[in-house]
Amino acid sequence: MSIPTYDELMLPLLKIAAEDGNEHAVGELRDRVAQKLQLTPEQRAIRLPSGRQATYDNRTGWATTYLRKANLLESTRRGYVRITERGKAVIADDPPALDNAYLLRFEEYQEFSDRAAPNNVEKQVSDTSSNPNESTPDEKIREAHATIEANLRDNLLDKMQQVDPSAFEWLVLQLLHAMGYGGSIQDVEGVPRGPDGGIDGLIKEDQLGLDTIYIQAKCWNSNTVGREKIQAFQGALAGIGARKGVFITTSTFTHNAIRYVERLRDSKIVLIDGQKLAQLMIEHGVGVSVQETFHIKRIDADFFTEAEL
Repeated sequence: MSIPTYDELMLPLLKIAAEDGNEHAVGELRDRVAQKLQLTPEQRAIRLPSGRQATYDNRTGWATTYLRKANLLESTRRGYVRITERGKAVIADDPPALDNAYLLRFEEYQEFSDRAAPNNVEKQVSDTSSNPNESTPDEKIREAHATIEANLRDNLLDKMQQVDPSAFEWLVLQLLHAMGYGGSIQDVEGVPRGPDGGIDGLIKEDQLGLDTIYIQAKCWNSNTVGREKIQAFQGALAGIGARKGVFITTSTFTHNAIRYVERLRDSKIVLIDGQKLAQLMIEHGVGVSVQETFHIKRIDADFFTEAEL
């Protein structure tokens, strides 16, 4: 028996999680699925081409991730999951298998799938008739990278929503410094907290300090930032004669809040929601590290042209 694919592992994982309905360590579920499928120690020891992780462990990890994105499993604490009421309903429905096409019936998974779509590759909705071989190798690489990055953004958001407000404000300032704002890192670490009234901190726009950007940072889990919060922030900026501000949140902004900012004339406020914040952290290497690097090489035509001379 070959090592099951990640989608072949989803249903066994969910069934074992449903046996008692309690939380389970991800490692425990991984071991119990391996026993159920009668995988040998030799099969479990086979590693990815990079050698960094066992292939089975990697695939069960992605199977767990996809079940969580569809809200069939929920994280209870770090390294632990529990089946949800939706997950129990799926088991009661007794599907023959779980795959991406099945999970797309759930709105949360559709949203994750949309976030995982590469910007420069046309999104194709998965269905039972789709053929994965239609994608070129280049497209497959970009699609896989986009999926990994979408999952990383979600994990960053989960992590940020667990920190206290002062730590979140420090994280925001670290990101702005990595993006080129402010002077030395010591200056960023010493940024004073603003007075109550909608300003959490400030940072210089450039290394010369020619202008100042004021910051409002809201580490919220589910609260959507509405127009009234943006108006309060603009009022705080006007109260100190400031013209530029950045409102950053781990949640989202309402349509009215976005429209309000677009219509401002005497001041400039930039809105950064949770997904954009996580993307900026990835792009500027804040809170993340490089796990693996791939180099795609091509023929050097100039080399062979010179060799013919």
